[in-house]
Amino acid sequence: MDLELDGNAVLCTAASSGLGLASAEAFAREGADVAICGRSADRLDEAEADLQELGDGDVLAVEADITEADDIERFVAETVDAFGGLDHVVTSAGGPPSGPFLDMDDEDFYSAYDLLVMSVVRTTREAYPHLQDSDAGTVVNITSRSVQEVIDGLVLSNSVRRAVIGLMKTQAREFAPDVRVNAVLPGAHETSRIEELIEQNIDRGEYDDYDEGLDDWSDGIPLERIGDPEELGETVAWLSSEAASYVTGAAVPVDGGSLRS
Repeated sequence: MDLELDGNAVLCTAASSGLGLASAEAFAREGADVAICGRSADRLDEAEADLQELGDGDVLAVEADITEADDIERFVAETVDAFGGLDHVVTSAGGPPSGPFLDMDDEDFYSAYDLLVMSVVRTTREAYPHLQDSDAGTVVNITSRSVQEVIDGLVLSNSVRRAVIGLMKTQAREFAPDVRVNAVLPGAHETSRIEELIEQNIDRGEYDDYDEGLDDWSDGIPLERIGDPEELGETVAWLSSEAASYVTGAAVPVDGGSLRS
């Protein structure tokens, strides 16, 4: 399907790897101009080269920390300068530390809030005037299935990420009709992070091989597999396109049916 995103300007936060990068790749394949940011110069260089191979649009890679307000302001400004405007924003962030409630102190919660919530607040605040000027303005927040159903050992993600859904629902009403705002709720996807975790478990003798690790991660998922990051990226791109023009304020699970709620 041609999503008619050719020539659109897209900003993706924390997109030098993982699901953020998968989303940026989906836009690049559609011919959009794509800006990404990340903290690692090496990862950014690799991601930039990857994106340039996928489509005819321009690519901008900016070294920035999404927990720093000045970095977000600079990232948005450089994107608008490079592309002459901004049509779509995708917010992404790495996961906060895992662990149970009693292992977390106040600083852990404040840090998670900065990473997961304030990064979205600041990015959408900076981007909104440009999105409003666009004929196709959208925001898609990449969150987690944990916003709808808690996951054992992930108290920070379970509790803090839910604020992003409240923010998304509010912005969807306040920004309408000019800008649509949605969220995706990914389950397990075969990102470099999961690959790393499986390899670590192989080294510890918990799995015999990589396929056994994938089978373990797939346990309990009705589609009997974890997701391909490309599938998540394509969903994000669709939500940003005119094909989803009547969808706003939605929290869309992309999890193979694993959510029971």
